[in-house]
Amino acid sequence: MTELVLPNDTNTLNNLMGGRLMHWMDIVSAIAAQKHSNRIVVTASVDNISFKHPIQLGNVVTLRARVTRAFNSSMEVRIDVDAEDIPANKKTESNSAYFTFVAVDQSGRPIDVPEVEPETEEEQEQYHGALRRRQLRLILSGRMKPSEANELKSIFDIKEA
Repeated sequence: MTELVLPNDTNTLNNLMGGRLMHWMDIVSAIAAQKHSNRIVVTASVDNISFKHPIQLGNVVTLRARVTRAFNSSMEVRIDVDAEDIPANKKTESNSAYFTFVAVDQSGRPIDVPEVEPETEEEQEQYHGALRRRQLRLILSGRMKPSEANELKSIFDIKEA
């Protein structure tokens, strides 16, 4: 997805407002999840969004989203954001984040989604890391005990009881 930063999108420093960027990120990641699942999707969670570099008025913003892994009804989507000052021929990596979406049926109930089949080395790396990120999200939300997070045990040095 590509957007042009216009005056109404900026703060008093003529930088893109963070909320506007998050809105665009939600849209592009929802489209990726919807295309993968061929279902209606809802945003379930958003991981940390850190802003590496400000995006300025007049920049062209490119948002790239891809489903990194699917679990029963949920999908992790990675979004990468670049800003480009076309007259200056300067492109900057602005930020990246992971969003989680759940596919739902017409009644709003979760519904199964197809698996992701990673092909490239980068896709395989993202796919394998998705389970660790998912377990961390579940722990932070209180829906999983750290002792149940098999993929995270080496990170947290959790011993079996």
